[in-house]
Amino acid sequence: MRLLIIRHADPDYSIDSLTEKGWREAEALSEKLAGEKIDYSYVSPLGRARDTAKKGLEKLQMEPVICDWLREFHAPILRPDRDGDRIICWDWLPQDWTVEDMYYDHELWADTEIMREGNVKAEYDRVTAGLDELLAHHGYERSGRLYKAVKANNDTIAIFCHFGAECVLLAHLLGVSPMVLWHGLCAAPSSVTTVYTEERREGIASFRVASFGDISHLYVANEPPAFAARFCECYSNADERHD
Repeated sequence: MRLLIIRHADPDYSIDSLTEKGWREAEALSEKLAGEKIDYSYVSPLGRARDTAKKGLEKLQMEPVICDWLREFHAPILRPDRDGDRIICWDWLPQDWTVEDMYYDHELWADTEIMREGNVKAEYDRVTAGLDELLAHHGYERSGRLYKAVKANNDTIAIFCHFGAECVLLAHLLGVSPMVLWHGLCAAPSSVTTVYTEERREGIASFRVASFGDISHLYVANEPPAFAARFCECYSNADERHD
């Protein structure tokens, strides 16, 4: 099985859709997807993901399944430096979250006081339960940290979602803390992450990332990647996002 985990194109959050640039990105993505063998597609219910998927799936003459658990990961926490303001889990200052060893542990990352107060583990469990239900439907049943290949196949599944949710999916498949992925990876808008199953012994499957955040379709279309999801490369870069 192959999973294509696709982040929505450049967003206009005010209308839960895409910017003008985002629509160009979605068009470039659609050209890439038109050349893929996609057997099934699943989409977040949020407009920016559905609009991103629309162009490519129209070319493939596919109707996606809308999955509520694919919406952007929503468990706002009280970031230590924000004086009571709630914020998304993947927007902490490095000097704050990296001092806590628990955030690097796949089992313990959600057991800190901040995470418990934000009920983050419940949201994580909701998303990962949705993923495991989908995978079981397609022949792969969770068994401990691996999957039983009950009905092994070479199908390709496209999943259109959001950066925060994407990292949760990957963390669950790879058995790592999502905190490390949320803060250590950056998936540009419209990027494609490819994950394969590996069944080295019959009936036992694991998932492996072949590529993360591919934006080659943007370069083919002469469309520069959006800066969204990134922070300033240098603190002195006044025109780039700092916080």
